[in-house]
Amino acid sequence: MFHNIVDTLTGNGNKKVINGKVVLMKKNVLDFNDIGASVFDRFDELLGNKVSFQLVSSVNAEPGNALKGKLGKPSYMENWLTNLPSLTPGESAFKVTFELDEEIGVPGAIIVRNEHQNQFYLKSVTLEGVPDVGTMNFFCNSWIYPTHRYTKDRIFFTNKTYLPHETPGPLSKYRQEELEVLRGTGEGKLEEWDRVYDYAYYNDLGVPDNGPDYARPVLGGSTEYPYPRRGRTGRPPTNTDPNTESRIPILKGLDIYVPRDEKYAHLKMSDFLGYALKSLSQDFAALLMSLFDKTPNEFDSFQDLLNAFEGGIKIPQTVLFDKIKENIPLDLFKAFLQTDGAPLLKYPMPSVIKEDKSAWMTDEEFAREMLAGVNPVVIRRLEEFPPVSKLDPAIYGNQNSSITKEHIEQNLDGLSVEEALRENRLFILDHHDTMMPYVRRINTTPSKIYATRTITFLKDDGTSKPVAIELSLPHPDGDHYGAVSKVFTPAHDGVEGWIWQLAKAFVAVNDSGYHQLISHWLLTHAVMEPFVIASHRQLSVLHPIHRLLHPHFRYTMNINALARQLLISADGLLEKTVFPHKYAMEMSSLAYKNWVFTDQAAPKDLMKRGMAEKDPQSPNGYKLVIEDYPYAVDALDIWSAIETWVKDYCAFYYKSDDMVANDVELQAWWKEIREEGHGDKKDEKWWPEMKTIDELTQSCTIMIWVASALHAAVNFGQYPYAGYPANRPTISRRFMPEPNTPEYEELKKDPEGAYLRTVSNKFQSLLGISLIELLSRHSSDEVYLGQRDTPEWTADSGPLEAFKKFGKKLEEIEDNILERNKNGKWKNRAGPVEVPYTLLLTSSDPGLTGRGIPNSVSI
Repeated sequence: MFHNIVDTLTGNGNKKVINGKVVLMKKNVLDFNDIGASVFDRFDELLGNKVSFQLVSSVNAEPGNALKGKLGKPSYMENWLTNLPSLTPGESAFKVTFELDEEIGVPGAIIVRNEHQNQFYLKSVTLEGVPDVGTMNFFCNSWIYPTHRYTKDRIFFTNKTYLPHETPGPLSKYRQEELEVLRGTGEGKLEEWDRVYDYAYYNDLGVPDNGPDYARPVLGGSTEYPYPRRGRTGRPPTNTDPNTESRIPILKGLDIYVPRDEKYAHLKMSDFLGYALKSLSQDFAALLMSLFDKTPNEFDSFQDLLNAFEGGIKIPQTVLFDKIKENIPLDLFKAFLQTDGAPLLKYPMPSVIKEDKSAWMTDEEFAREMLAGVNPVVIRRLEEFPPVSKLDPAIYGNQNSSITKEHIEQNLDGLSVEEALRENRLFILDHHDTMMPYVRRINTTPSKIYATRTITFLKDDGTSKPVAIELSLPHPDGDHYGAVSKVFTPAHDGVEGWIWQLAKAFVAVNDSGYHQLISHWLLTHAVMEPFVIASHRQLSVLHPIHRLLHPHFRYTMNINALARQLLISADGLLEKTVFPHKYAMEMSSLAYKNWVFTDQAAPKDLMKRGMAEKDPQSPNGYKLVIEDYPYAVDALDIWSAIETWVKDYCAFYYKSDDMVANDVELQAWWKEIREEGHGDKKDEKWWPEMKTIDELTQSCTIMIWVASALHAAVNFGQYPYAGYPANRPTISRRFMPEPNTPEYEELKKDPEGAYLRTVSNKFQSLLGISLIELLSRHSSDEVYLGQRDTPEWTADSGPLEAFKKFGKKLEEIEDNILERNKNGKWKNRAGPVEVPYTLLLTSSDPGLTGRGIPNSVSI
């Protein structure tokens, strides 16, 4: 230890002191372009006595101060400590000395005041030799703004955990006041130094002042457009629509308000901006390349598309400079040239084409990706044939499937439909009811889509194959006349083979949009934000459930705010690259109508889809209908590990159901989640009552599962599978070609070109590739499931031991996943494309790895 209690000679004689270490990062270090901050910080250092600390007693109260804990004398940071090699770049360590006051006794908190000109990031305060305690840790991890920015002093508690009724009396008022600060007043525009967590509707996506094409409906607060709440910013309304919040300029997108401590840390932001600039440079180079193409905005063949990953297109210098003179400033172009004159256009090779450039086209791979691809959470067991619709027939007419036995029995390996159903061999990827209410409107945009149903058959070897695809359009005379459908069955030769490939492409377009808007954005990003907000508003940092869940909220508000600013807004990147265009977020609102919190549990989701059933003999308590379902096999293992960890943790603090029911903070938290954060769902009867330990553990397990493993499963496989846009197109621009039409003749003569001209164009594809490359990367400061950024995150040994056990269990699961991937028995774990299923491996290196489960929804 760097210091013990020492006797220090002072003007008042010998005094006992407690020595402490303060670790912080200054603004001028983190914001390297902020010259003003650097100058002011250096000036403040010369003056000294600019940052003070006061110990707060946990045992003795001030009678005249609302019975708050007695305060020690202010102590100030001293000289720099330069001999601590453990410090990371940007961190500085300071010494602070506290005069030992017997009336303070054991401290329970520290008050920090910053009289500098600028804010700094306070990482931790450590006290050594505290009487009767020894070492005390205060893990602050917070930005401290100048004192005049606050109405209440900044206070930080020790890493000791207390239920509300167990809180030492002298700390109780501080605990309550801190929550009041975080809740705010619900009024006014929030500034960067505000620490307020509050709710708002998704009313900041449109820009009605720019015209009706840029208006978007308010999501949330209505039965027509229900939605989870997002963090409030308090910006004023638009001039055109008082219900729509004004937006900040696109170039100030990083300045959108979230509480300062929720924003990306310096390293995360550096990685994010670096990857974004790299992606933009690739897109710019690609657009330059298009100037030399006969069809500038189209890929002419699969090889033309592959060139984006393989490079290899060389442009003669004479042609090169002629084009520069015509179109592009020379200096700008030089920045994107290699020494041999070839533009720097080479995206990372997506895993799906790394080993085999055409295996993605096989039926087996098409079906396998429903079980082990980027969206393995939609396929369900077919329970009745033909499939039926749940859409209201009074509005949509007959929307039941037109697939018949004659369409599929020839591909059921000798079984009848009835036999295949009875043996659990038929499955469906059903995007019909989700898409149909929007197909007519979407088809008025450049997109031309169908509502799709795809039936697959489980073969004897455990792999699957598609046996029928149904493409449906609304009746031309009106929705109430029902659907107009066509059914396509497998073919592999000639023009019929390409028709089948196009049918699969239309399914992939539906699945890509559903994945991005619902499986990914809605069911992980959007639904988690209310839990983040409510936890800060109602659960003190001293509360055990706050300490349990806090790592799983890291950066979620920040990435969601960036998404609202850049991705999901009117004319944002998502509307440019995914087929619903202006109806994208509205479609996700329709899906939220069916959201049920308890159904987000991995076992419950699998059983609801008919993919699993309870089995007491199974190690995880469940039996899968498809034994070789890679996502589900790994998911059940991860779920079980999280569940055990949460049970062990909660049992340490809650010894009875009554303790849960009588926990005032916990009950306020749960009430606010249901009535405010997910307020459009407050009347639903399926919410747990939060009266028992089991309800608490199940609810917390679901939150951790969604924020970590579920998000990892639907996010980090984006580039490996969808980085090659022919495999996962996100837009279809024309309908299936009909015989005796020019499009049909084109398909005969130039099938690859016709296929590529049906799906996303070059600009849409490259923009989409760059976007998902950015979203699929792990940052250098990632903290993964089973890890904490601070080893001593709690002073309680029981939870520390349980967490250590959790980490070891996750390591064991990772080893098991790797073994399964090596076992040739499990054919769906790699498939024809030879891409092992690694998305639920818990650990990862930084970068584009296709594996790793971060603790939180952070990208």
